[in-house]
Amino acid sequence: MPRRSYDQYCALARALDAVGDRWTLLIVRELLGGARRYTDLHADLPGVSTDMLASRLKDMERDGLVSRRRLAPPGAAFVYDLTARGRALLPALTALADWGAPALDEKRPTDAVRAHWFALPLITRLGRHFTDGTEVVDIALDEGEFHVTLGPAGEGGEGGPGYADGPAERPDVRLRMDTPTCADIAYDRLSLDQGIASGRIAVTLPAEDDGRRQETRATTA
Repeated sequence: MPRRSYDQYCALARALDAVGDRWTLLIVRELLGGARRYTDLHADLPGVSTDMLASRLKDMERDGLVSRRRLAPPGAAFVYDLTARGRALLPALTALADWGAPALDEKRPTDAVRAHWFALPLITRLGRHFTDGTEVVDIALDEGEFHVTLGPAGEGGEGGPGYADGPAERPDVRLRMDTPTCADIAYDRLSLDQGIASGRIAVTLPAEDDGRRQETRATTA
């Protein structure tokens, strides 16, 4: 199908030509966390049809936002990655999340939720709190765990702020909280300091976790 366009000589119109369709920016949100298989994307985009997802991914490949590659054996599955142009949408998505925050009050019965959906707004809040060189923060919620990477991008645009599903291999700090607390932190209804002081957020360092695991093994041996 030919690309639809606003046919306006305007940077915003050009941007919306590429990312203005339904589901496109949510696909970017998912891929900001790293390469994903089609089935993973479909699982974490509840409500999207298989035809719509396939169509959007083709459009995004055509527009240079994503690339598709095959994993090496034994996986041999195809995965989708954001290109550098696609990753450059991070500030735009963060700004949109901030703008939409006032509409995120009580969770509706029909609302789906994934832990990593809080990652984008948390990047700014955690960066504001951790000014001591902390770079990797694990976040554990009842719905799952993800980690946020802080700090500026290196030369060539590599690294920098971002997130990924699951715990980090070597986090600097781990934060455990419930989903309402995470939402309050993510959307500036509660500061991280207030959450920690009130006991709504548990903070542990990796060394403390390792010590507890060793203590547990010694007790049960």
